[in-house]
This record gives sequence, C-alpha cells and structure tokens, in this order.
Amino acid sequence: MLKIAFSPIYAHPLPEKHRFPMLKYELLPEQLIYEGTATKENFFEPVPISEEKILRAHTLEYWNKLKTLSLTKKEERKTGFPLSAKLIEREITIAGGTIQNTEFALKYGVSLNIAGGTHHAFTEHGEGFCLLNDIALGAYHLIDEYNFDKILVVDLDVHQGNGTAEIFSTEKRVFTFSMHGEKNYPYKKENSDLDIELKDGTDDKAYLKVLKETLPKLIQEQEPQFIFFQSGVDVLETDKLGRLGVSLQGCRERDLFVFRECKKNNIPVSVSMGGGYSPKIADIVEAHANTYRLAHEIYF
Repeated sequence: MLKIAFSPIYAHPLPEKHRFPMLKYELLPEQLIYEGTATKENFFEPVPISEEKILRAHTLEYWNKLKTLSLTKKEERKTGFPLSAKLIEREITIAGGTIQNTEFALKYGVSLNIAGGTHHAFTEHGEGFCLLNDIALGAYHLIDEYNFDKILVVDLDVHQGNGTAEIFSTEKRVFTFSMHGEKNYPYKKENSDLDIELKDGTDDKAYLKVLKETLPKLIQEQEPQFIFFQSGVDVLETDKLGRLGVSLQGCRERDLFVFRECKKNNIPVSVSMGGGYSPKIADIVEAHANTYRLAHEIYF
C-alpha cells in the first residue's frame, strides 16, 4: 500500500505575504484524493520524533534553543520562519513522518512525506526554511534500528543539501549526492560526497542526461540498502527561486527515472517533497502530485 505521511500541522500559519508557499501542504493531499491517486487510507498521521532521535543529528544546545524558543533574532531570521511552539511541533512531526516513511518503504518499497526534505538544517543551526533535518534523522534511524551501513541520499532540489552534507561529512555509512544550481542558494556550499552543479537555464535534455549518466553508476558503485530522495520541484523553469529551465514534464521524467532505478535495483526509497516556489501554486501542486502519481503507478 502507498503510505503517505501527513498532518494538518504541516500547513503552518505564516505572516501575510510571506514568500514560503505553505498553502501547498493543504492543497496537495486534497488534490491526490480528488483525482483518486490516494484515498484517506493511504495517509497516516506521523508520530512526533523523540528527543533521543533528534540528538542523533543535532546538538543538545541547538535542540534546547528550539524547544525553549530561545534562538537569537539573527538565528531565527536565518531559518526564514517566525519561531513559535507550534512551529517546533510541526518540525518534530515532519521528522517523525520521515522516520515512519523508512519503515513503510522497507515494507512496500516506497513511502512519501507531504512535507520534509529539510536539507538546510545543520547539526547546530537551521536555515532556509529548515530547522530539523528529516533525511538525516531518518538515516540515523536506519543505522540505529537496522544496522544499515550503505545509505544513499539523492537530493535533486535546486538548492544544495548543505545541511545534510555537513551532518554526514564524517559519516561513511551515508553517501550524500546533491545535484543543484551552481549559482543558487546557498552561496557558500558544503562538500557532499558527490556534488553536481548545474548552469543557469539548464533544460530538460541537459538535466536528464546528467541524471541518467550519474544515478545508475552511483547505485552500482555504492550498492545502497536504502535511498532518501529529496524531490524538490524548484527545478522548474517557472520557479522564482530556481534559475533552471526544467519543464513540468522534465521534472516528471526525473522522478520517473529515480523511481525506476530504485525499483529495478530493489532499493527501498523514502521521498521528502523539498522546495517549490513557482508564482502559481497550481504549478507547485501539479509537480509534487506527479511524484505521487508515479510512485503509485510504478509500485502499486
């Protein structure tokens, strides 16, 4: 069964004219149910992550600042969100969803989180709309509970997974792969195990060529037991924070290729949605919905 992590808390209220499209977390589940890609039975309410698990990827000092709402104003601005108890509850719920996704992916081959992909969260600080790194926390769950020692992060958001790279910089059990815009945020990049930087305006043909040349080879070399797929749709040419030239169809072909490679190689995959900032919310929702449609089509 296709299992999808979602809680109403994902759609967190923000100040008017805030640039983060929080509305997509309301619209995406509704769209999936409306079109028949998913039913209510496909969705599960995530259990918030425990403090013990949070501290596998984040420092106690940073977590204490979050839970006591004591970030400095500068630290708060860096996250991009106004700090509140409800926001922290949201973040631990999203991370809990990704951890549960790993369990469902082991059972069914794939599982997805309506939110997540918080790859700009570092060991001891948050930035870029990311406070806790759900992918890192999910990977440590698999290391601790299943003794996995070959985990692959496939981060195809337009922005480098800098926090994920930093968290796993000395962790040999997790291989971090990030394919992102060369001149985009973050302007100071971290070192993933494999970084591929794309020129502004990279179109479907060039984008897919690089992916298809890279991912199969990477899977062959690393032989991962599990894959975390960060499927940000800010690669779209319409994205106001993206700078690439990928079409909606190109983004769909990207997801199709990733899923086929995972399925062909019998590698369970947990999917976190990542970013998407097109001016029209319908473009964001449609691109994200394609990811779910393809997961349903290929696995079920």
